Amino acid sequence: MAELETRELEYFAALAEELHFGRAAQRLGIAQPALSKAVRRLEDRLGVALVERSSRHVALTSAGRALQYHGRHALLAVGAAAEKARRAGERETRLRLVIKPGGDADLLSGILAAYSRRPDARQVDILFGGSTDRADHVRDGRADVALLYVPFDDLTGLDHETLMVEGRVAILPPDHRLAGRGEVTLADLAHETMPRWKGVHGNGLPGIEPVAGSGPEVADGAELTHMVLLGRAIAVLPRSLARPLHPGLVHVPVADAPRSALVLAWGQEDRRRLVADFIASAVEAALASSA
Repeated sequence: MAELETRELEYFAALAEELHFGRAAQRLGIAQPALSKAVRRLEDRLGVALVERSSRHVALTSAGRALQYHGRHALLAVGAAAEKARRAGERETRLRLVIKPGGDADLLSGILAAYSRRPDARQVDILFGGSTDRADHVRDGRADVALLYVPFDDLTGLDHETLMVEGRVAILPPDHRLAGRGEVTLADLAHETMPRWKGVHGNGLPGIEPVAGSGPEVADGAELTHMVLLGRAIAVLPRSLARPLHPGLVHVPVADAPRSALVLAWGQEDRRRLVADFIASAVEAALASSA
């Protein structure tokens, strides 16, 4: 008998994300005592504590963090197996691309035009993902390819082609002490409050990685903009993601920030012709755009 069942992993994954038994149970559509018992049974079977419980909070142990990471990929693999089995029985008539709204650096029109000129081009369906889940769309089979940003997106299990490399800018309220600068450095930003992206660890900025609890948690660009407008945090983004900028904010180049890359990603085992053709078209369009 397997030590873990898919339903148990789903229950634990919800708790690990919410860190609250009541919210996790509500999200799963089950009673809170049922979730608590399921987690206890899982801990008994594995012989380790997965969460630390108190009257005020729930925290993951080191074993819990390991199960959250590996369990997430296991659930994605199960979903991908089902999705790919369904697709294997269908004629491939379309390709699915997932992007973040506004996250194509103005390359998408050129990519689609280049692909459409291929004699065996298929219809391209555009899917919109969140700030942190687009790679999962490819891993679990919901999408064939994704436009992702490195180092922010997790490329585990994916191959990729780099389409564009760019600098980063600090997003600031107009009354910020650095707002009038022509450029800033990482040292200038060392003591600033940075937001924490939900589901993302770190921000790729050496020396100013956000500490848990040090800044507000945000899930998308709208929440990020709101926090910066309120003066609760500043942000450092790839230059292309700062366009168009909210009229109440300013952006200043960060001279020594590591550069970020916009990449096209696909599954490591995906050798289908329609995916290869789309990749080639994307590279062609990116080269034409930079010429």
